[in-house]
Amino acid sequence: FKNRSRPCLQYQIGRCSGPCVDKISEADYEQDLQHTLLFLEGKSNDVNQMLSEQMEQSAQTQDYEKAAKFRDQIIAVRKIQEQQYVMGGQGDIDVIAASVKPGGACIHVLTIEDGRVLGSKNYFPKVKGEWNEANLLASFLPQFYLNSQVQRKLPKIILLSHGPESWDGESSISEVLEEALAKQFSHKLKIQSSMRGEKSAWMNLAKTNAEQSLQAHLASRENIQQRFEKLQEALALDEIPERMECYDISHTMGEATVASCVVFNIDGPLKSDYRKFNIEGIIAGDDYAAMQQVLERRFTRLKKGEGKMPDLVLIDGGKGQLSQAAKVLEELQIEGITLLGVAKGTTRKAGLESLWLHQPNNPPKELVIASDSPALHLIQHIRDESHRFAISGHRAQRAKKRSESPLQDIPGLGPKRRKALLAFFGGWKEISAASLNDLARVPGISQSMASDIYQLLHDD
Repeated sequence: FKNRSRPCLQYQIGRCSGPCVDKISEADYEQDLQHTLLFLEGKSNDVNQMLSEQMEQSAQTQDYEKAAKFRDQIIAVRKIQEQQYVMGGQGDIDVIAASVKPGGACIHVLTIEDGRVLGSKNYFPKVKGEWNEANLLASFLPQFYLNSQVQRKLPKIILLSHGPESWDGESSISEVLEEALAKQFSHKLKIQSSMRGEKSAWMNLAKTNAEQSLQAHLASRENIQQRFEKLQEALALDEIPERMECYDISHTMGEATVASCVVFNIDGPLKSDYRKFNIEGIIAGDDYAAMQQVLERRFTRLKKGEGKMPDLVLIDGGKGQLSQAAKVLEELQIEGITLLGVAKGTTRKAGLESLWLHQPNNPPKELVIASDSPALHLIQHIRDESHRFAISGHRAQRAKKRSESPLQDIPGLGPKRRKALLAFFGGWKEISAASLNDLARVPGISQSMASDIYQLLHDD
């Protein structure tokens, strides 16, 4: 912010104190930070106390405008307190409720600090076989609190929706976990599965959230399952595709070309298997060559066993890109993969895409799917996800290249000489337009180095 001379709109509407242009002193800004930290730690009563003292001091010195500001802050904090209170009470408590239904499970963690609900989070563990809420919590709790990679604040009380089963038949998991946590955190706590009063109200809230979240999660999975079944029907496949990959190319006038590969399975996006490819060594803007390169690199690795082969491959493009993909698979001697080209229509509107299907041992054919079909919705979903992932990779690559100077590639041209060039000519544009003799006039730049610089800047 060293070149900023006036504050932004946030300052004008009273949402920022303008530290970037010294509209607030360092001492006052440090005080604001202290209030913020206390508030985020759940100590809003302490914040209110400090603000009240400052309001009284300002009123005594007849700085009524400042006193009014503190008053407004106190009112704002109290409004948030009112919204956060579920019931009266003190203490730091984690309320954990589990819900298990055929097809899935959900664990909801409700965080209570100083008697207020500060946040909540859902976890959807993968369960196979027969599980109930009790043994699910018995497995979840040690992983949640004793995970060394995640720093957690240990509460004083952990409330559980279902009493955990015993580990060894004698000591309950509650006693074992209490002992383990006490050793790791040097802090005692209680684990309870029976409660009443305000604790019961918190638990009812956590149970409701767990059940509703699981219901929504299962409905989403059922929706995806239905889309896969409709896609199988639309493409006339023998089986539901268990693994789908989609490829897209992104660049700006050929600059910083990046290809994306996103993966979907029967549960939806499989983000751990997403991949980005920086495309190099092709003519700028040649999407066919870019698609060929990414598919060759990807399927060469898959053929070596560095990943799972997909059942269905989607290509963001028309018949030309589809033919390029089929050619690559044929050269790599990979068989049994269905290809689907997805090209935006002339209006580029969703639902009006042109689809080209290429199945093993069959020529490509145009495919028509109704705009309201769940199969087309799945195709659009994976295509849009691939497009988003490619754009994010391209923008990152473009920003990286634009932040680097081409002069960095010249051996012997260090920071001092680059600085001398900029000081001598005044900017990158002027350096690019300089002649060989002008470059050699820069202090510290020899004739041979000037020749290297000129050659780099006029490589075409």
